[in-house]
Amino acid sequence: MDHKGCPVSVLAEEEEDRGSNPSLNATLGDVIAQRLSRRDVMRGALAVSVASAAITAAVSTPGEVAAAPATASGTRFDFPELAVVEDETHHVAEGYDADVLMRWGDGVLADAPTFDPAKHSGEAQAQQFGYNNDFIGFIPLDESGARGLLVVNHEYTNEELMFPGLPPRPGDAPGLFPAITYRHVAIEMMAHGGSVIEIVKQDGKWQVVPGSRYARRITAETPMDIAGPARGHSLMKTSADPAGERVLGMLNNCAGGLTPWGTWLTCEENVNYYFWNDQAVETHPERAALQRYGIPKGWYQWARFHRRFDVGLEPNESNRFGWVVEIDPFDPASVPKKRTALGRFKHEGAGSIINGDGRYVIYQGDDERFDYLYRFITDGTVDIADRTKSRDLLDQGVLSVARFESDGTGRWLPLVHGKGPLRPELGFADQGEVLIHTRLAADAVGATKMDRPEDVEVNPTTGKVYAMLTNNSKRKVEDTDPANPRGPNKFGHIIEITPDDGDHAAEAFRWEILVKCGDPSVAEVGAAFNPATSENGWFGMPDNCVVDADGRLWVATDGNSGAKTGRADGVWGVETEGAGRGTSQCFFQVPRGAEMCGPFFTPDMETMFLAVQHPGETVSGGDRATFENPSTRWPDFAEGMPPRPSILAVTRKGGGKIAKS
Repeated sequence: MDHKGCPVSVLAEEEEDRGSNPSLNATLGDVIAQRLSRRDVMRGALAVSVASAAITAAVSTPGEVAAAPATASGTRFDFPELAVVEDETHHVAEGYDADVLMRWGDGVLADAPTFDPAKHSGEAQAQQFGYNNDFIGFIPLDESGARGLLVVNHEYTNEELMFPGLPPRPGDAPGLFPAITYRHVAIEMMAHGGSVIEIVKQDGKWQVVPGSRYARRITAETPMDIAGPARGHSLMKTSADPAGERVLGMLNNCAGGLTPWGTWLTCEENVNYYFWNDQAVETHPERAALQRYGIPKGWYQWARFHRRFDVGLEPNESNRFGWVVEIDPFDPASVPKKRTALGRFKHEGAGSIINGDGRYVIYQGDDERFDYLYRFITDGTVDIADRTKSRDLLDQGVLSVARFESDGTGRWLPLVHGKGPLRPELGFADQGEVLIHTRLAADAVGATKMDRPEDVEVNPTTGKVYAMLTNNSKRKVEDTDPANPRGPNKFGHIIEITPDDGDHAAEAFRWEILVKCGDPSVAEVGAAFNPATSENGWFGMPDNCVVDADGRLWVATDGNSGAKTGRADGVWGVETEGAGRGTSQCFFQVPRGAEMCGPFFTPDMETMFLAVQHPGETVSGGDRATFENPSTRWPDFAEGMPPRPSILAVTRKGGGKIAKS
């Protein structure tokens, strides 16, 4: 997302967009320019498996399955397109309801107190729904699909919107915020992490099951195991954990995924915002690695009260964050595990599929300007019949990074100690260090620099992989050419990857650009959608995405608000097949100041769950919003009540599948 860990998206985008990749590897812009200079026209070419012991996962197979018939519009999406707007509330296509299901501060645990922003505490927040909900996963609990678990990430906090009487953050850059107290920090730490809630559908509407035995809050202080090759590594040891085997909490959890054995993968992203002490970096033994990861960023004030966030006092603590965390939502007493075999970087999500040979494949983006796209393949195979046999499947496998070639092909480059430049004499002592310093390893093998790869999802129907490249405002104008006028790339694009022979474990792949985002009517933007796309259908800054059970791609955006595109963020259906390929249609839009996260479908496609982050963030003219002066008080619209990040359930009036005739 544009502003992970920052209270104002515009400021944070500028901070995040500086990048930290000094390598001379080719950028995706270089590759696209080389490739498209020989072409005149861009060629056309079930959500992540629902996880529970009773649900089987999708398995990739070579070839393509025939797509569902297109509508009169030339796409498989059948809904009246929403007219784009930007105001204080949310909007959904005509014929649909978008009901608020869960809000920041609503009770998760049975004894949770009623939310009161004037009397809030860390103890209360630890029992309540956290802030800035991002990834949503739905796991059915019965064959009807009318009862299930929602697993939700709580990425970061906007203290200026959360706390009454708090002034705007001083200055235009991260730094000391003296108005923040220990009480504020305690609430923030408990508002991070994730929630597990049980929901049930009654009379066509979803509601939370109070007092559920599955209910759980995970926070910045929940004990977690370090698993995989980096467990016990010297770079993971701290004074509080001299064995390097257990860490407190997870931070800045963005998107995620569900596994076919019924667990939740939640992905740590902008963890650099939580660490302090610039001076200590100069003499730090891992100085180059810290700089490559942008640590310390020093936005949050936690280091004032918790020494583990000071890199001078705890030199290795930051290495214990930036991982994919696996959680068993069926057991509230289970210990989450940081799966270090999947690498350490700014994880956006974990799009996955069971390969044809039974191995599990996870695609991941590193959400920073000029960083990389990754693939992880397990050594072992998935056992659908016995979920316990996959309990530690993610601890052994091969992590690779993508190189895109100018002829439309690409290769996955393995990050394996002892291979190529990943040797002790070149700074990589063992596989643990390769994974702790994944970015440095990817630099060394020559991966392609990407334009902020965010969510990556697999279409099990076709075997194709879709990567959301949000933007790259720092690409130089002089780097462009007539075939690739995307410098700077302010609005992003979507890459489609096709594994060779439908094999997700193959070294080689082919790639295409599905759409180049932005307003097609403005020539200098260089956007490219199908000409059938309406003036409401184009969008900028693709972020999260999902593929539904019919193999249709839905894209959520982050960064459209204000002067950037003049429209709010939302959800668009994007056709990937046939004559309608590259056509986009607007389905949902968030309230002013908010970002669109999720989405996720129930298996029957009759509900789309959506997450609305940081509503009310900026006010007119780009001024910083506060608790007393937000740009909206959605969803409560009550005086004295702040705007509240929330989960919505979108259903069709009268019932039926989403966007199906």
